[in-house]
Amino acid sequence: MRRRVLLVLLFSAALLVSGSAAKAQSNSQSNSKIAIEHVTLIDGTGRPAIPDATVIIEGDRITRVSRTPIEIPAGAQKIDGRGKYLIPGMMDVHIHLHGGFSQPPDERAGIRALQSYIYCGVTTVLDVGNNADFIFGLRDKERGGQIVSTRLLAAGGIVTYPGSHGSAPGMSTLIDSWPQGIPALDKALSYHPDMLKMTYEEEGWGTRPMITLLPIPLMQHIIEYYADHGVRSTVHVSNEIRAREAIAVGVDTLAHPDIQGPVSDSFVKLMVAKQLPFASTLTIGENYSRVANHSEFLDQPLYQAVLEPDEIQRLKTTESEKQKKNRWAQWMAIMTPVAQENIRKIDAAGGIVALGTDESIGPAVHRELELLVAGGISPINAIRIATLNSARFLGKDRDMGSVEEGKIADVVLLKADPLADINNAKQIDTVIKAGQIIDRSKLDLPVNRKTAASELKTPLMYPLGNAEE
Repeated sequence: MRRRVLLVLLFSAALLVSGSAAKAQSNSQSNSKIAIEHVTLIDGTGRPAIPDATVIIEGDRITRVSRTPIEIPAGAQKIDGRGKYLIPGMMDVHIHLHGGFSQPPDERAGIRALQSYIYCGVTTVLDVGNNADFIFGLRDKERGGQIVSTRLLAAGGIVTYPGSHGSAPGMSTLIDSWPQGIPALDKALSYHPDMLKMTYEEEGWGTRPMITLLPIPLMQHIIEYYADHGVRSTVHVSNEIRAREAIAVGVDTLAHPDIQGPVSDSFVKLMVAKQLPFASTLTIGENYSRVANHSEFLDQPLYQAVLEPDEIQRLKTTESEKQKKNRWAQWMAIMTPVAQENIRKIDAAGGIVALGTDESIGPAVHRELELLVAGGISPINAIRIATLNSARFLGKDRDMGSVEEGKIADVVLLKADPLADINNAKQIDTVIKAGQIIDRSKLDLPVNRKTAASELKTPLMYPLGNAEE
């Protein structure tokens, strides 16, 4: 009992310290200046890398990007970029943050998951379905500088039809008629969500049973109502037919690629013509069979850094054996290459793929990059997918997503060239979020401390999926 009390006190003190540090960083942000010199710049646009570049950050913005040596502002902190590579901060536009699904919600699990992202060079995430009070409470703390975290955007509860995909009690806004559903939408909008998330999925594919489908006219009303309030929309679909129907009634983005079968050439042309972003989300399906058959991936440094030793052991043993018998894991192993090819075709034709994992852990973003490249996408395009394209998904590409003058200073300095090997994106030297250098050594992660996972209410990683599955 005394040990538990001591751990609680230590954790509370750690949060106060990290919160104070975050506030101190926020207070000094307007005066901070950073100069990254002699670095190879991969700016996120897909353009060729720029050798020996100089990037100047003042406050929370990038103020100069130069191909030649320039005068450094007085008082700037200089970072020597020789032999290093600068990319924009990566993004994950499809997560479901851990901690919100437990009863009661586990805030520490949520904070640790957020910190696992920033540790891995991911400076922005979008949660697309969670306990509204939990996720917006954490969003407020991140924006208020009370916690050190990746930038958190959130949709809140999923909006859908009763009995449809994701219609969990207390985790969704259920609409069955119009205009009778408006008060429920107004309540959801009172949280000021960053995105509307709907589900348009009858299931009945893979190994799943049929369920109720959100009516198309009702979907259109919901999309238009949120758009009138300035909120973009995304919808869970998994096949071309449902994607076409959602696009026809005005959805802004798709939450997943088509994983049920090969896309048609005409659908590829539609996605290019509409320039409608969609999230890649390959990792979530592939992770089932990966845990079952290749659990050695958990020995990689990033997983070791953010997962407790006994959680890793659980995944390698109990979870691995469970997944070996899971028909859903077997189906996903067959269909993931289909989804990879669908994504490659749309990207090659000029469509907008954004990076999403459908998970809640930083290393999953790097796995998504690996799967994109393994599916035939070049490393430079994969980086664009994880940065500028993801900003376009969020509707924030004028302000984020690339290393260009005037944009928010979210950048990651790497020790090795990710264009030579996308795995080099894991070789992180420095993470800068909104012009502030993140002290990765002070994050509440196993790499920085020794606390048994048994002391935590909620494990950090759920390889079986999330609320959507």
